[in-house]
Amino acid sequence: MTNSSRHIRFSVLDQSPIREGGTPADALNESIALAQHVEVLGYHRYWLAEHHGTDGLAGPAPEIMVTRIASATQAMRVGSGGVMLSHYSPYKVAETFKVLENMFPGRIDLGVGRAPGSDHRTAIALAYGSQVGIEYFPAKIRDMAGFLIDELPNEHPLAGVRATPRADGIPEIWILASSEGSTNLAAQFGMGLSYAHFINPADTDMLLRTYRGNFKPSKLLAQPEVSMGIFVLCAETEAEAERLVSSRDLHRLRADRGIHGPMPSPETAAKYTYTEAENRRVHQNRQRLIFGTPEKVKSEIETMADRYETNEFIILSNCYDFAARMRSYELIAEAFELAPRRFDDQRRKAS
Repeated sequence: MTNSSRHIRFSVLDQSPIREGGTPADALNESIALAQHVEVLGYHRYWLAEHHGTDGLAGPAPEIMVTRIASATQAMRVGSGGVMLSHYSPYKVAETFKVLENMFPGRIDLGVGRAPGSDHRTAIALAYGSQVGIEYFPAKIRDMAGFLIDELPNEHPLAGVRATPRADGIPEIWILASSEGSTNLAAQFGMGLSYAHFINPADTDMLLRTYRGNFKPSKLLAQPEVSMGIFVLCAETEAEAERLVSSRDLHRLRADRGIHGPMPSPETAAKYTYTEAENRRVHQNRQRLIFGTPEKVKSEIETMADRYETNEFIILSNCYDFAARMRSYELIAEAFELAPRRFDDQRRKAS
């Protein structure tokens, strides 16, 4: 069956990128402005990422930004993409998101990930005083869900402990994955899978088959549900898209070397002299990207929707120029004819 554009749902993943010459405050304010912009355009949900110890991304506390952005918007779902649960108490995460569910009922998502979102020493600092290790991650997912729905097994050592405040509903729970481990956990616990294609495109087919084939229905989700995280930059012309993505090329190349700095400008990228090995690396990294004109971007996304039987894409669009980033989401919305939302301007200004 061929997917048509009207069946595809679009959402946003925001890492709050800091640009060369900009500040973390700029990045956070741009996240708020971008959320308001894409809500009007018709995007479904807005997720905030978690990264630590980097001068290039201003997002170590997604739960704080979820609160701020949900306050600045009116209808769009808002959530974490995700909370790196391996660092934290499942009980505390459950309580935090129960507060959010009370403040913004029916609008909160809780995406959780296993990756550290940091280097090894920073991960140790985050888990100071707690058990560290990915071997605890499955138990933390199980316990976090148990606290959210008030159903820990009777034999659990914390049975009877309640996460408060009570809420009429619970956030949607998603497992972020780019590998077999987290994919299997999403299937085992009956949770939604948000697959990071922009991190690991090579294994996508196999891992989605694994998730769907092994999915166990739960009180949280009756059947498997997949969203896909993709990196997209859209511009009016191929030349402009190429110029925009050049910043990302250099930024990713530096990150691969452990240099996690601000997003360089296209001018900085144009002045950089790439070695032959670096050019190969850039070409390899570009296999994880979609960029170009609206027609090209639309065609590639629709092909992915058909191939992976996926009807929701969560789009990451880091680039140097914020206006170009806003325009990229706008062009995608126009290409797929998203239904725009209309709000009372005075109410929006008050937020």
